[in-house]
Amino acid sequence: MTIMIYHNPACGTSRNVLALIRNAGIEPTTIEYLKTPPGRAELVDLIARMGVPVRSVLREKGTPFHELGLDNPALSDDALIDAMMAHPILINRPIVVTPLGAALCRPSETVLDILPNPQRGAFVKEDGEKIVDESGKRII
Repeated sequence: MTIMIYHNPACGTSRNVLALIRNAGIEPTTIEYLKTPPGRAELVDLIARMGVPVRSVLREKGTPFHELGLDNPALSDDALIDAMMAHPILINRPIVVTPLGAALCRPSETVLDILPNPQRGAFVKEDGEKIVDESGKRII
């Protein structure tokens, strides 16, 4: 079973998602997308698999989003994807792909909906929020 995470190790949400995947007993294929960005076709496929609008995959915080004028609602999906190809930091993360689907896992507990294995024990996010109890059951 292959599970992939498009990951940024500098992002707390991404680190929490990776830890939740591992808490389910799975070692995913980890793609540090800032070092190895997806190609255009791969990004388009990921967005289609997630079933979300292209705009929802754009990251604003800590990116050139506003400088590039990406808040303009008249921009086409192709223009938005072009921007993400030119500036991978604009791709929101983490994106996780499992046999059960693909999702932008924000908040981090969203990953629980697409993991094929249950959690093996308690899980507390980096900020101290407990989201899985000792029996592996989701709290929130």
